[in-house]
Amino acid sequence: MQSKSFFTAVVLVTTAAPLVRASAQDPSSQPVVAQAANTQGPAKAPDAASKSSGSSFFEDEAPMPVRLSINIKQIRGDKAPEEEWRSAALNWIGPDGKAQVLPIKARTRGIWRLKNCEFPPLRLNLPEKGVVGTPFEGVNKPKLVSFCKNRDEYEQYVLQEMQLYRVYNLLTPISHRARLLKMTYSDSASGKEMATRYAILFEEPNAMAKRVEGRILEQKGARARDLDPQHSLLVQMFQYMIANTDFSIAGLHNVEILARDSDGVFFPVAYDFDFAGAINAEYATVDPSLRVKQVRDRQYRGYCTTPEDLAPVISMFNEKKPAIYALYDDEIGKLMDKRVVKETLKFYDEFYKTINDPRLVKRSILSDCSG
Repeated sequence: MQSKSFFTAVVLVTTAAPLVRASAQDPSSQPVVAQAANTQGPAKAPDAASKSSGSSFFEDEAPMPVRLSINIKQIRGDKAPEEEWRSAALNWIGPDGKAQVLPIKARTRGIWRLKNCEFPPLRLNLPEKGVVGTPFEGVNKPKLVSFCKNRDEYEQYVLQEMQLYRVYNLLTPISHRARLLKMTYSDSASGKEMATRYAILFEEPNAMAKRVEGRILEQKGARARDLDPQHSLLVQMFQYMIANTDFSIAGLHNVEILARDSDGVFFPVAYDFDFAGAINAEYATVDPSLRVKQVRDRQYRGYCTTPEDLAPVISMFNEKKPAIYALYDDEIGKLMDKRVVKETLKFYDEFYKTINDPRLVKRSILSDCSG
């Protein structure tokens, strides 16, 4: 996790006058809370390393081998937005070498993946008392991202998305942590195994909010002046880096708003990056209303700002570049196909070329903004 001094460098000051203009993404939207623009002084983040969300599960980066036992035919047939919880179980080998089993519930979630994937994305429901003393202690109802199709390239998409969360975590503690699982999918009806593929388990929104001493807001309509300006720029620049246009801060599409009651500051938190150009999934598409037509083409969808306000964010990305690139050469990075790693780093090189050329910054970011 990042320290307080790091985050203070990212989130510099929220002043009484808005530092960025209101978003054009949703002209009819109303501000979340007006006093967000009236907060003065440094917007300090908590020492996230000292604040636990109740689980050490996400502090361990080693991929965890685990078996999910569920009625596969039944869960694949669940297509409604709010399906009922289905009986399932998690199985793993404990440190003593003995098999462990945890009865859980699971149900389908999502939109595109739910309709199009061989195995649907799930939300798990772990028993509060049952997880005590297990690696899942403190984990309650996390999202699980599984393979979409039982093919190697789709497993690479999972690993690539995991890397994007790790990059995001390097930039700010106000982001969802993730844990890689080596998941075996077993049919509880027949006992047969469907596949063994990497999957991602995500830190829940409320757990993330608790870790950084905040709470999640449900209201839509956040505008530029509602949000901490420097953190908002950081998130939007990260989206530009990975070429993700599949989000809306005002519409809360793949974005949450975290409120910190201690000082009235509001922070956007992004998630779901599988449509990002950095992954370049074969199923990813771009909204036809946007200027770009391919997911590998970057379009800055952030709020408008000034060179002076953007400068410290660019500096932060430059500072973090070695650590970001190193993620693709560590134990998780080595799980990725070497060709994919090479292409990803080349894609990042193009981003760094842009942000370090004032002419490209003006043309691609400052002059191509929202509002």
